[in-house]
Amino acid sequence: MLKNLLVQGDNLKFLKTLPDESVQLIYIDPPFNTGKIQTRPIQKMTVDSRGETIGYGGRRYKSEKIGQYSYRDSFDDFNSFLQPRMQEAKRILKKSGSIYLHLDYRESHYAKVEMDKLFGRDNFLNEIIWAYDYGAKAKNRWPAKHDTILVYVKDTNNYYFNNEEVDREPYMAPGLVTKEKAERGKLPTDVWWHTIVSPTGKEKTGYPTQKPEGILRRIVQASSKEGDTVLDFFAGSGTTGAVASKLGRNFILVDQNPQSIEVIKKRLKDTDFEFKDDSK
Repeated sequence: MLKNLLVQGDNLKFLKTLPDESVQLIYIDPPFNTGKIQTRPIQKMTVDSRGETIGYGGRRYKSEKIGQYSYRDSFDDFNSFLQPRMQEAKRILKKSGSIYLHLDYRESHYAKVEMDKLFGRDNFLNEIIWAYDYGAKAKNRWPAKHDTILVYVKDTNNYYFNNEEVDREPYMAPGLVTKEKAERGKLPTDVWWHTIVSPTGKEKTGYPTQKPEGILRRIVQASSKEGDTVLDFFAGSGTTGAVASKLGRNFILVDQNPQSIEVIKKRLKDTDFEFKDDSK
């Protein structure tokens, strides 16, 4: 199998070409099924004392729209769209492997029921809540400020998980623990407080569904080892590949959106990978 691979094309078609039990970790962030055409502006942020955006340290920024990305955020239902891909994902996973399915509140409950059927309820490892605080504030309901990540393992007796490799986080009440523990930090729980990708940060690609590297870093560290292969077949902005490469893992990224492919190529320009065009 290729060390690092980027594929443009239908992910189901490509998944069927991968060997059984060939991948250690799968992370996917499929469409959230809002039923809408999602459009996100590409903005350039420059320091400006009269700017409307206030960043770290009170510094002001001026934003300029230089383009936009659009994508269809929909699928018919779990059975017709996601289930065939999950069946292939289960086949491809090693016995020690795990799959992380990233969804929002619209689909997570339905997906949990179907994933229990496919992988088995005993193979459900965690429901991770990624909580953040950014964006619009709803006035007529509690604002939705979290995503859900469902974690399943291929074999409950053989799966790999090593939270000692995960970056630790600060204690919320460091005064209640010893100085040594406070300095070391604590292991994360199943609730992850992590900001979204900063609009002015170096990590920003402009892709509408980009996820922060900090979230993927935690996943890759815990559920794979150096030299393992990580697969993301809804690759989007390529965060999975960027993190896997930095942590010494191999990656396979698949997306049918040409805009996604161009963003990933630019993002991984200093990384060795092979590109395969299956879109024709």
